[in-house]
Order: sequence, then structure tokens, then C-alpha cells
Amino acid sequence: MKIIVTGATGLAGEELVRQAIADDKITSITAIVRRPLKLQSAKLKTIIRKDFMNNSGLEGLFKTSDAFFWCLGISQSQISKAEYERITYDYTIAAASKVAAVNPDMKFIFLSGAGADSSETSKTLFARVKGKTENRLKSMTLNKLFIVRPGGIKPIHKNPNTAFFNKVMYLFLPLFEIVWPSMVISSDTLAKAMLWIAEQEPAMPTFENNDLKQCVS
Repeated sequence: MKIIVTGATGLAGEELVRQAIADDKITSITAIVRRPLKLQSAKLKTIIRKDFMNNSGLEGLFKTSDAFFWCLGISQSQISKAEYERITYDYTIAAASKVAAVNPDMKFIFLSGAGADSSETSKTLFARVKGKTENRLKSMTLNKLFIVRPGGIKPIHKNPNTAFFNKVMYLFLPLFEIVWPSMVISSDTLAKAMLWIAEQEPAMPTFENNDLKQCVS
């Protein structure tokens, strides 16, 4: 299976690439990133891209790939509301539109989050914009769209690109895992679950935190 990954320098995306390298079913990994990756593998290729609104020149890659993992994202605490919406919504839809045009049967796996609000009325920016993005993706000609909504992601490997706010939150994850285990997932479990979804093509289109855990249980 040939896959594409965005957000491969972030916590979830980097772990996805790491698990894909170890997965014999994955024969080719193309990471579309802003800067080079530390991970190395004979089956890993990187494409440095500064403008994620412009997907010209990627048509051939999209046509020949089997799955696209959209893991690109940023904490809402790091940037303005406008920039958060641009990165979360505009970048995603720009890529998905190109996929719908050239290869609508490619599996598109969107990394959303627990609490995404499909009514788009939440006072929380994260929930509102993630919900808006999910809704737009569902309205497009993406024949194999999967949405994953993890809760708090417990890092298995350190990631230097993690926002300070998230690093602080990670300190409380062991407690959350005891008190509210259904809302915590380890980064490697999430990555393996996303790969499982791409490989198995289950009928269920949306995976909540516990669903993701059950994929690899």
C-alpha cells in the first residue's frame, strides 16, 4: 500500500510514519512537510511544501497512492483564530478537493478530535472548526472518507514540536487515563488504528476514541 501523510513532524503524524515504516503492508510513504524529517527509511520520501493551499504538481502522487492521512494541525493556543481556521479547514479542504478531482477512490483519513461539533455552533474554536471541516469533507466526492476523533493523545516518543500548552497537559494524562480512560489514547495505538482503517476499509466512517482502541485490541 502506498500512503501519503501530512503533519509528519507533529506528535500523531510522526508516530504514524514510524508505525508505517514498521508495517510490511505499507510499501511506500510520502510525507508532505514544511521541513525535513528525522525519521529515515528506504520506503520514506519527503516533499517539502511551504504552501498547503497549492497542490499543483501533486496530481500524479494522488493518482497513484492508496491512502492519504491528513494529520496536519496545530494547537489553537499557538495562533490566531483566523490562522487556526486556515490551517485546520482551508488546508484540509484544498487537498481534499484535489483528491476528489483526481482520485476520489483513494482513502482519505482525517485526523479530527474528540468533541468535534458537527453543528458548528460550539463556543470552543477547536470543536467548531473541526466540525466544520468534517462536514465539508462529507459533502465532497470522497468515496472512502474516514474520520478519526482521538481524545487526549499520550505520547510514546518525545516530539520537540509539541506546543508548550500540550506539554503541560501531557503531565495530567496519566491521571486522566485512570479517571477517564475512554478519553485517552497512546500515540502508537492511534497510529496503528489509523493504518488498520486504511488497510481494512471498515464500513464505519467515524471512529471515536474507544473505537480506535478496539481496532488494534
